[in-house]
Amino acid sequence: MENDRDTENGQGNFVNLTQENIGAQHLSCIIRSKTTPPGVALKKAWLKERLNEGHVFRKLDEKATAFIEYAPLESAWVPVAGDDYLYIYCLWTVGEYRGKGYGKSLLDYAVNDAKQKNKAGLCVLSHKKPKTWLTDRAFLIKNGFEVADATQSGYEVLALSFNGAYPRFCDNAKRERIATDDLTVYYTDQCPYIYRACETVKTYCAERGIPVRLIKIETLRQAKELPCPFNNFAIFYKGRFETVNLPDLSYLQRILKK
Repeated sequence: MENDRDTENGQGNFVNLTQENIGAQHLSCIIRSKTTPPGVALKKAWLKERLNEGHVFRKLDEKATAFIEYAPLESAWVPVAGDDYLYIYCLWTVGEYRGKGYGKSLLDYAVNDAKQKNKAGLCVLSHKKPKTWLTDRAFLIKNGFEVADATQSGYEVLALSFNGAYPRFCDNAKRERIATDDLTVYYTDQCPYIYRACETVKTYCAERGIPVRLIKIETLRQAKELPCPFNNFAIFYKGRFETVNLPDLSYLQRILKK
């Protein structure tokens, strides 16, 4: 896993982001905009700090949505606990890049990386029903992942264990309740789409006089202590956890009608 660029199974060139190349590299998760959205700069700044912690961002070496992003669970900004696991934040292949084996190649890379580092396995946040902003559950189950823990709201920690040990949600993540009824958003800069989602929430609520709290998670400890499942974003309303999905306007309106 020392090379930052290589070809897997003849399926294309892949590159790992590094401190040296991150400035020039295209983030695979943003491909539709002709200008650089503010969220990209925020994501790159966040990622530059994480790369020194063993964080890996591996992508097809072109302007394509085909990438995997993972980190040692101990330093992953999620309320999941376990010994010697890698946590997968994202594994995406979209549009014309689906069905070409890129997703399997990226997952295989992470699995081999975990084994070379003598990890206990890999884990990922999922839900028993399909969720837009989470990695495809069926794909993960097909490749050996199984449910290691779950919340009452249906969120799951899926794990591929090498030794029979499994990760779990931190106890606080299963509370899924907070004291305030105000619309409350927890977020990080880990995903470049989050800036846009937060702006949507702020603007809509300001125009209608709706109380809202946007709470930026800025440390690992804060992330581990969150009162809900979390990948990089979470919404509460009327004290109850709603979703980890980033909302568009119609989704936000549905939440506020509850």
